[in-house]
Amino acid sequence: MNAKRSRDLFLNTPPGRLFFMASIPGAVSMLASALYQTIDGVFVGRILGSTAFAALNLAMPFVIINFALADLIGVGSSVPISIGLGQKKTDEANNYFTCACLMIVIAGALSGALLYGAARPLIRLMGAEGEFARLAVQYLRVYALCSPVTTIIFAMDNFLRICGFIRGSMLLNILMSVLSAGLEFLFLAVFGWGIWAAALATCTGMMICALTALLPFLSGRAALRFVRPRFSGRMFRQIAACGSPNFLNNIAGRLTSLLLNAILVRLGGEDAVSVYGILMFAEGFIQPLLYGMCDSLQPAVGYNWGAGKFSRVRAIERRCFSASALISAAASAVIFFFPEGITRLFMAGATARFTAMASGALRLFAFTYVTRWFSFATQSYMLAIEKPLPASAVSLCTTFLFPVALIGLLWPLGLTGIWLNFAGTALLSAVLSAVILLRLKSQLSRADVTDEA
Repeated sequence: MNAKRSRDLFLNTPPGRLFFMASIPGAVSMLASALYQTIDGVFVGRILGSTAFAALNLAMPFVIINFALADLIGVGSSVPISIGLGQKKTDEANNYFTCACLMIVIAGALSGALLYGAARPLIRLMGAEGEFARLAVQYLRVYALCSPVTTIIFAMDNFLRICGFIRGSMLLNILMSVLSAGLEFLFLAVFGWGIWAAALATCTGMMICALTALLPFLSGRAALRFVRPRFSGRMFRQIAACGSPNFLNNIAGRLTSLLLNAILVRLGGEDAVSVYGILMFAEGFIQPLLYGMCDSLQPAVGYNWGAGKFSRVRAIERRCFSASALISAAASAVIFFFPEGITRLFMAGATARFTAMASGALRLFAFTYVTRWFSFATQSYMLAIEKPLPASAVSLCTTFLFPVALIGLLWPLGLTGIWLNFAGTALLSAVLSAVILLRLKSQLSRADVTDEA
């Protein structure tokens, strides 16, 4: 019955209605997460001060790297699970689901232990010293300790949507954001604890919601259920192939962030790192909206691709691309016209020099979203139809190859070159994505003939 509900939702609902049913809860879900990330930065910056805010931003790339392996397994298993359910291979889908959950817990324990031990030398390697370094290590180690029970939350979000619990997934993300924000205010503003408590608040919210997300699968109300795991080499290869675009996006993106942070520490000190942090918080508000919308449509696209409904795939994706463009245009306008307000949101007592630096950086950063939406939607599309190679190409170029190349090309411009890097990368990635889509177009055109017959 549960499998039938998912199948009817993804295969029989008109594309326009399906888009709004899936994308709006997905976008709201990620918006809740984005709002909390923004609030996290606001609380740390306003309550604990500028050094703590800079320390948070210095440590954050390592935190995201810690989640990367779990994200690889979660996303990598979601694609074959969706396609398997579309092909009515329920037993295979259940096995992928069970094995993926076990793999994520084990990977979280291993990566957390490694990160805890390496926290101090990693932060020193970035060039941080004294109180700046001490706060960054504190923040990082809390995430490392909680890793075995927090990393699974993002995969559970995907599994809930695959089973048709789209609204439930949205409510769970809202709950996680509200819990985390409430606990962070309590820990920092009321109890007067340090930056480690900001990380503890987030991890506590994640743990509570991860346990809550398991309930539909344990009670038998979901299309997926836990079975005796059967691991195989084919499974590992398929999960790795399908999850590699997101994994590369996380790892390569964080490596780029680490490189930029190391450069910024030397070019402009804490102020430059804080400005970069503001840019990342702005991106952390926009990108989850795009991700939530595109990612929430992946189960529907995977179902229809597995069932051979290629015309429905194209209809769903046309709506996804159009909505991504609208969201990005609105975000670009807000960042360009209100940079001072965005700066004051995080740094209420910022000096005139800092505000000028941040405002100039934000205006240049605003041009990123004129084209960034196109490569983002393309990568999600390729991943949903089990084409990991082009998705990985877009991911690797967007997060590492293009920005690193532009660091060298724009180096004579100093800090201005760093701020221009984002828009330049987005433009190059859009060109690459257009080439990939043109190559796919002829394949889908031929498939439509069979679909319509």
